[in-house]
Amino acid sequence: MQVLITAMFANNYLKKNAVPVLVPEIPNTHTEISVVIPCYREPEIIQTLKSLLLCRLPDSGVEVIILINHSETASEVEKLQNRQTKSEIKKWISENPKEGIAFFVVGPVELRKKWAGAGLARKSGMDEAIRRFNHLNRPEGILVSLDADTLVEENYLVEIENYFKQNPNQVGATITFSHQTEGLEKKHLEGTQLYEKYMDYYKKALEFAGYPYPMFTVGSAFAVKAEAYVKRGGMNRRQAGEDFYFLQNLVQIGPVGEITGTTVYPSARLSDRVPFGTGPVLQKWMNGEEDLTKTYNFQAFADLKQFFKVKNNFFHSSETTFQKLLEKLPVSVAEFLKEDNFWLEISDLNNNCSSLKTFQNRFFQKFNAFKILKFLNFSHGKYYNKADLEAQIFQLQKF
Repeated sequence: MQVLITAMFANNYLKKNAVPVLVPEIPNTHTEISVVIPCYREPEIIQTLKSLLLCRLPDSGVEVIILINHSETASEVEKLQNRQTKSEIKKWISENPKEGIAFFVVGPVELRKKWAGAGLARKSGMDEAIRRFNHLNRPEGILVSLDADTLVEENYLVEIENYFKQNPNQVGATITFSHQTEGLEKKHLEGTQLYEKYMDYYKKALEFAGYPYPMFTVGSAFAVKAEAYVKRGGMNRRQAGEDFYFLQNLVQIGPVGEITGTTVYPSARLSDRVPFGTGPVLQKWMNGEEDLTKTYNFQAFADLKQFFKVKNNFFHSSETTFQKLLEKLPVSVAEFLKEDNFWLEISDLNNNCSSLKTFQNRFFQKFNAFKILKFLNFSHGKYYNKADLEAQIFQLQKF
């Protein structure tokens, strides 16, 4: 008798990443959405779970995976808090059954000291969701990234389901967010509002410059199809900024949209647990170490726009032509391209692109969001100073 072995979509990924079984229960066959919540020292996580429980349920079955984690070098106090959190969550789950949505709490998972942090925790939870989608052979399953200090609207799950049904070609999507501000003292509130204005300005300025993938990158506010997650190589292990790196690389394999029909509400709490992000930025603002009234000068984005407009001229250009083209660009861009030795990347593009269309598609794999940020930091201080946020927003709005 011949046994047929089904080639599941994520077999190779799971084997390569040695993904362990964290949730032993067999997934419900109707499961199509998996919400993943990393949890480290989160005393208010029950509020997040309550907001999920209050959601209208979609046609798809929903799983929520809460991955409690800490470093292998965590203190006994931290470990005890995580164990207590797990007990509280297990009790809450047992007291709040609801057909159509299943909650699973796993851990505490000990993360290797070298990688312990938000990236590896998010990756561990998402890899488990992939393992369960693979069991169902469901490459179209939706992984949703959420944080343990974040609240969601009542239509959160149905809007996510509807979005991917209506946009089947999208490999992922960000979700509209607004930080929780209730109860914040005056300076904290002001900092939160300024930070959101900056994020909105930065996204719109990228769009103005001609970058094709402007988006918000917030770890608690995005979703990705299971197959795309696997193709992308999974979440990275960065201790902070893992969402930024993941999403900016995800756009290289397919379109990433924006879900605007619902809103998530991340905490605006102060934090020094990660090197950058909302918490550290607000902490520096409160300490007087960060001036959120200042931002990247609009002219730097205008310079980028001039460069992106003529990018096609670099197709099949010689090094001599490349240098001549730099002379026609704003000095901030020209000097950056020289210092960054961007000719090597243009040369690589031209060696591997037989048509202008291919060159156009791959250009922003080279001059991506990371490169743009590098340019902005290079140009400020040398050519520009950071300028008043409100004034830069006004400049942008004129175009």
